[in-house]
Amino acid sequence: MEKTSRPWRSVLYLPASNARAIEKARSIAADAIIFDLEDAVAPDQKVSARAQLAGELDRGGFGNRACLVRINGLESEWGADDVRAAAGMACDGVLVPKVDAPEDLDGVSADAGHPLWAMIETPKSILNVAQIAAHPDLDGLVLGTNDLAKDLGARFRSDRLPMMFALQASLLGARAAGKLCIDGVYNAFKDDDGLRAECEQGRDLGMDGKTLIHPAQLAIANEIFGPSEDEIATARRQIEAFDEAMAAGQGVAVLDGRIVENLHVEMAKALLNKAQAIAEMETT
Repeated sequence: MEKTSRPWRSVLYLPASNARAIEKARSIAADAIIFDLEDAVAPDQKVSARAQLAGELDRGGFGNRACLVRINGLESEWGADDVRAAAGMACDGVLVPKVDAPEDLDGVSADAGHPLWAMIETPKSILNVAQIAAHPDLDGLVLGTNDLAKDLGARFRSDRLPMMFALQASLLGARAAGKLCIDGVYNAFKDDDGLRAECEQGRDLGMDGKTLIHPAQLAIANEIFGPSEDEIATARRQIEAFDEAMAAGQGVAVLDGRIVENLHVEMAKALLNKAQAIAEMETT
């Protein structure tokens, strides 16, 4: 499945050092998996986790799930070796942590051998996000809202008001460059209501999906970031109404008391394409 059509509703972090979790990842309902060599792996396990992950990715069995590898920062003692190792891994992309400026990606892109993703998780990254998103080797942005909140001194609020500028700036930068943008994690993995509310907020902002820390969060993220049956039915009716109006020589259509213009048809077709990609992923 091509990156332009594959869904990114649910993006699950997994420690590259946890062989049991990696095995389960072959059957869970995640659209994408971030195999983490950075925060989730203890320093004394970094080298062994890297080797283990390479073997597991070579073994395959992850289906249509996108597989990203989050490396350690280049300033660390493991970063450069992570980049070289990732170049030989059977993955779909390399996720670079704490990208403050587009130049931070230049040192990775020459050796990574895969498309890059950037963690947006520092004040500098927010101020430079449009330039980062425009990097030619970049596929998308992943919001690191925990680290960003720490650096900002922001408090947790259910409405994420202290984070709103950062969320919207990142989304604007991504969309201006035609790139994907994945929302940050929700830490309370047993709080379904809180997760649902934050997923709905991210979806309404325009995010492509949400990063997750536990498989128990997958079902809600997949539901919220996927089109509902009502939305699919409305999209089909909008396209039909518009086609009928065009055939009758009318510039716009009216459906359920609302005007349907070409932009609405484009949005309806995009929604149906997403629904089709989800259906294909779930049946293969």
